[in-house]
Amino acid sequence: MGTYIFKMPDLGEGTVSAEILQWNVKAGDVVQEDQIVAEVMTEKAAIEIPAPVSGRVVRTQGEPGDVIAVGSELIAFETDAAAAAPPAAVTPPAAAAPVPSASAPAAGRLMASPATRRRAKEAGIDLQKVTGTGPGGRVTREDFEAAATGHAPAAGARQAAARPATNLARREGTTEVKIIGLRRVIAQRMSEAKRNIPHFAYVEEIDITELEALRVHLNAKASGGEPSLTLLPFLGLALARVLPAFPQCNALHDAERNVIVQHAALHLGIATQTSDGLKVPVVRHAEALSLRGLANAIRDVSDRARRNKSPREELAGSTITVTSLGKLGGIASTPVINAPEVAIIGVNKAVERPVVHGGAITIRRMMNLSSSFDHRFVDGFDAASMIQALKALLEHPATIFMADEDMAR
Repeated sequence: MGTYIFKMPDLGEGTVSAEILQWNVKAGDVVQEDQIVAEVMTEKAAIEIPAPVSGRVVRTQGEPGDVIAVGSELIAFETDAAAAAPPAAVTPPAAAAPVPSASAPAAGRLMASPATRRRAKEAGIDLQKVTGTGPGGRVTREDFEAAATGHAPAAGARQAAARPATNLARREGTTEVKIIGLRRVIAQRMSEAKRNIPHFAYVEEIDITELEALRVHLNAKASGGEPSLTLLPFLGLALARVLPAFPQCNALHDAERNVIVQHAALHLGIATQTSDGLKVPVVRHAEALSLRGLANAIRDVSDRARRNKSPREELAGSTITVTSLGKLGGIASTPVINAPEVAIIGVNKAVERPVVHGGAITIRRMMNLSSSFDHRFVDGFDAASMIQALKALLEHPATIFMADEDMAR
């Protein structure tokens, strides 16, 4: 009998520790090499930890929410042939059946991410009855969504629905939610940003009537299969045009070296709401992309972030971030800077309203940009000048696509 001690691995990018999100195994479970045994969270992303060997789990270290240092024991296995054999209660696969790359989970052991468990609880679905198609029988988001389609509500849910609704019914009880994983990272970063960065906000209204007409026209002319254009790629192109004149806004603050790193490239952060919390995937070299190319890139990185499929390098390295809540964007907002950046552009909802245009009252489509800047490194005049340059392009969208020499004439 031998014991294999598996330590928290170095997950790259200077990671010194990782937080346990969930264990997929417990002491006594038999696992196969490469079976996912745990999920951990670094400062950048959630990562699945596969078993390095086949064997029986002896012990695990830490509970969800605990932080384990790189190099510290994470899980221990018994690795001799007897310990690695399946227990008698588990029927081995038939000889003609293909052997899976990871064995099925121990009887009664549910393998699913916290987000999938939460969705299932909200939908009243018993994940124990869902067939998992992921590694080791893991229930994926796609498995849950397939089960949710046409799923009959549980008896308790049917009984609740049968009771007459009343606004006068008393509600009792509390729910405690442990702050772990991405939510902990978000809380820590937001606190640090507001504590360390003297934010100042600048709000300007934009007449996007012409821009909206161009967007609708281009969508109508799009070939089959192309996604509809939103306002974000137009904003991204406009930012790529104006930022070279305002390098102090497309910059990162390196506190350790006490320098501001101004970037020629535009690595555009796209604030994306996911079921696990806010993520900021990055479109690199947005300045080198066409309108359609930028639209596709924004869609792709946002989709991967929502599905928790973003590679670690795609969740870091932005030089300026844009954030939008679409129709929920409100009239104005005060977005928190995505440190170590020094600026963030917030997009509020677009509405039609009467304005004075050309000396007459008319209906125009208006939208506010609510932006925040790090006042240590960006002066109010420079921030206002940058937003006004952005406004000029967005209000006359044809100029976004003109060469600099044409605009200078």
